[in-house]
Amino acid sequence: MATQLLMPKATAVWLVENTGLTFKQIADFCTLHPLEVQGIADGDVAGGIRGVNPIQNGQLNREEIAKGEADENYKLKISEPKVKVAAPKRRGPRYTPTSRRHERPNAIKWLVRNHPELKDAQIMRLVGTTKSTIESVRENTHWNAANLTAMDPVTLGLCSQMELDMEVRKAARTAGIAEDAPEGTRLMTAEEALNRAQYEPEEGEEAAHTPAQDNYDAEREAESVFAKLKSLKGADADSDADDRE
Repeated sequence: MATQLLMPKATAVWLVENTGLTFKQIADFCTLHPLEVQGIADGDVAGGIRGVNPIQNGQLNREEIAKGEADENYKLKISEPKVKVAAPKRRGPRYTPTSRRHERPNAIKWLVRNHPELKDAQIMRLVGTTKSTIESVRENTHWNAANLTAMDPVTLGLCSQMELDMEVRKAARTAGIAEDAPEGTRLMTAEEALNRAQYEPEEGEEAAHTPAQDNYDAEREAESVFAKLKSLKGADADSDADDRE
């Protein structure tokens, strides 16, 4: 994807006022018509537009301008940006590879069974299917209903775990579902999996102490130390009384 010039007309104003480039060179660089650039120079076009320095915004350098001023047939080249911004994602139906399209009914069956709160539009976004296919799978009227097997769409590669988690949370908030489903009926989120891996000990290992447990153990140890000191003081006092007698 070619880099586009920012504010071409304002850039043309600056180049006309501050360089010795020809109108055609400026027009080619700013994707304008040469007559429009001539109108800028005459003051008939872009009268209220303030010039923008393309050197400051990193889209042109002085060496490139010097080459253009030395050769009127030279075409200026826009500088490559130092930071590349990802192109906006095109909104539309999800593309599913041909080799996996026959798996979509299985994924729909899994979503309908394990996440009934999902709307048809959400399932369509996740697996790239149609509303009629979702209805036929849900009502068991699909032409291949007898051979369908519920399969996780993440495992099939039809969507990512993050996308599935996001749609499930959104559907749960809309449906007013507050309690989590029983363990094993739904996939854990990435955060839940990390937390479980962090706090659950492996076989042969002791459970990690939480900060609350550490504080509690420290308090118990301090109490035991103070109790021993009190008992020692009481024993000393008794021995002193015996000596006086």
